[in-house]
Amino acid sequence: MAERIWTIVVAAGSGRRYGGAKQFERIGTDRVVDLSLATAARHSDGVVVVVPPGERPGGLTADRVVDGGATRSESVRCGLAAVPDDATIVLVHDAARPAASDAVYERVIGAVQGGAVAAVPAIAVSDTLRRKVGGVVNRDDLAAVQTPQAFRADRLRSAHEGAAEATDDAALVEATGASVVLVDGDRANVKITEPYDLRLVSEALGLKNAGGEMTLRIGNGFDIHRFSDDPDRVLVLGGVRFEGERGLVGHSDADVVAHACAEALLGAVGRGDLGSHFPDTDERWRGADSLQLLGEVVRMVAEDGMAAVNIDCSIIAETPKLAPRREEMQAKLSAIVGAPVTVKGRRAEGIGGLGRREGIAAIATALLTSAPVDHDDEVVRQE
Repeated sequence: MAERIWTIVVAAGSGRRYGGAKQFERIGTDRVVDLSLATAARHSDGVVVVVPPGERPGGLTADRVVDGGATRSESVRCGLAAVPDDATIVLVHDAARPAASDAVYERVIGAVQGGAVAAVPAIAVSDTLRRKVGGVVNRDDLAAVQTPQAFRADRLRSAHEGAAEATDDAALVEATGASVVLVDGDRANVKITEPYDLRLVSEALGLKNAGGEMTLRIGNGFDIHRFSDDPDRVLVLGGVRFEGERGLVGHSDADVVAHACAEALLGAVGRGDLGSHFPDTDERWRGADSLQLLGEVVRMVAEDGMAAVNIDCSIIAETPKLAPRREEMQAKLSAIVGAPVTVKGRRAEGIGGLGRREGIAAIATALLTSAPVDHDDEVVRQE
């Protein structure tokens, strides 16, 4: 009997860690989901795409479009319900992996056609892993699992009976007692989770800036806020709360350090200033965490095909003492930007309003590039 192969492309996530629906971001001229659908269609008799509930994005080249659920497993079940009963093999693929290659599709399909109940692509773990509570994990026993994952249709349907939940479908099938076969994955098959991942995938697909040359851009940012007389207002600098210190006046949390970094990034790509994107007339941003605003700016930069190489920021303040919290500020900012952010403290030496302890200012300079950036991890690893 000829195989009938259908693929479910799951594109129903909200992109909470990314800061938006990453599956609808653009790589070159195409959306992430469109790239995933195109590859799936080359290996399938039909494709179901699962979208956020209540949304129907235009231009989706799928045979069937269905609403997703509250969880990934629920969304897969919504897609599975739209797969015809005569399907013999069903693949499940995350839309956020647009660089999944034809070869990976062929390997998982071939494994199931060869007798496997389930086949998933996997790659070796290269980093040394350590449990949070202590102790190194033997990486030889581990593999990083990717999608697409292929299954005998009847076994996948059975695994989803009873509304079971898991982070991937192979785990559900394995829980029924079936064996899961691992095939070679692809390191280029990156799942877009953070804004910088979009650049990695763009490079993997060969979709660079016009002409393919590396572009460097520099931006500078400045922000200043006066101290508040509100005793309940907390001082926030670089995402760090300075309890017991006078807070700053502002519509958001008035984090001048995060604001200056964001302004520098926006300036480098010509996106205007922070106020044009997050105006103080908009109640959505009242009391907002400025690190979240900075994360949104990082996403905008990634949309323009750029990524930060580093940001250097100087804080001009007579008080509080910054040195004891500098590393904490740098760590929080670097995690959001996806690149090293350095922070330095400077005094105004009694000159002007800053010298009279009327407020705090920050100046930042950002270097951006269109080329892939490989930042060394702060944790020492043994290869």
